[in-house]
Amino acid sequence: MAALTRDRFVALLQDELDLDVTAADLHLPLDALPDWDSVRTLTLFTALEKETSRELSLPELLEARSLQALYETVTR
Repeated sequence: MAALTRDRFVALLQDELDLDVTAADLHLPLDALPDWDSVRTLTLFTALEKETSRELSLPELLEARSLQALYETVTR
């Protein structure tokens, strides 16, 4: 499977979480996003595992404080 691009990551945020974000919004802290909570984090976690076809570290994702940090955690 191809590497997860920023555009595909943004599309997942839009499609899976119904977030109105663009690549320019990735710097936003998670607590600045409307209705961000643990359920959205787990939903995104599941979508990212499916998209990347690999197991991700939930503790590492929970440490992320922004969308950019989430993206970097998944793509390293």
